[in-house]
Order: sequence, then C-alpha cells, then structure tokens
Amino acid sequence: MFDVGGQRSERKKWIHVFDNVQVVLFLAAISGYDQVLVEDRNGNQMREAFGLFEAIANSRWFERSAMILFLNKIDLFREKIESGASPIRQTFDENYPGDDRDVNAGMEYFAQHFRSLVKQPNKETYVHFTNATDTDLLKKTMQSVQDMIIQRNLNNLIL
Repeated sequence: MFDVGGQRSERKKWIHVFDNVQVVLFLAAISGYDQVLVEDRNGNQMREAFGLFEAIANSRWFERSAMILFLNKIDLFREKIESGASPIRQTFDENYPGDDRDVNAGMEYFAQHFRSLVKQPNKETYVHFTNATDTDLLKKTMQSVQDMIIQRNLNNLIL
C-alpha cells in the first residue's frame, strides 16, 4: 500500500508507476463538499476529488484495477447536514434532490456521483463511509477491503 499524495503538484510524479495494480484505494473527505482547496481558494474539495477520481478510475494505468472509495469524515458530514449549518443545495449543488437534513440522502448522492464517473460499466467500484477516529468502524471496513482484495487475487490466480 502506498500513499501517493493528493496535491496537484504531486500527481504527475506517481501515476505511471502503478501499472498492473489490482485495487486502487481512494480516500476523499465527504465533509469537504463545502470546503475550498489549500492550493486554489476558488476550487472546491469535493469537485477536485471528483476530477481526480475520474482521472484515476478511467486511466489506462488502472484499466483492470478495482476501485475502493472511502468517503471519510462521515462524522463531520453528519454534523453539518443534521444541524442545517451547510446544506448541500446551498453550498455545493443547487439541484441537489435530497432533503437538506437527510444525511443518508447526502451520502448516497455523493457515492452515486463518484460511481457515475467510472466509464467502464463492469469495473468493480465499492464505496465505504468511514471515520478515521472510529476504530471499530475502520477495523470492520479495512477487514472487508482486505477480504475483497484476497478474493480478487485468488480469482486472478485461478484464471
């Protein structure tokens, strides 16, 4: 497992190194839908994550790689949505179809948007909602991911 860095200036340094990768783990802060980028105050964190995810998921370097998306900081997202402090409709997408205080609708909205960015119809794409400070949730999520990776590798050996 490698952390390759997410800042724009770092991306071109690593993308070509990962030929023949089985699984790509992609981490995005779901709570960043109303946040700006550090390097570009006009850019939105979630829109930047969409663009990077789309580029990686559809890259020739990752044609045969499954995508596992971790939408992290679900606790902060839940707090923003439930409190009404930062409605998705007002801060991110005026056409957001869900209720302003419906956390599950917001979670599904972002998960579905990420899934829609994958151009290959049969590409395995999994979404997990995480909170890095909730060790039980993180442990269960990582066990699930590990099981999926092992199963995928066993299937590749059989073929």
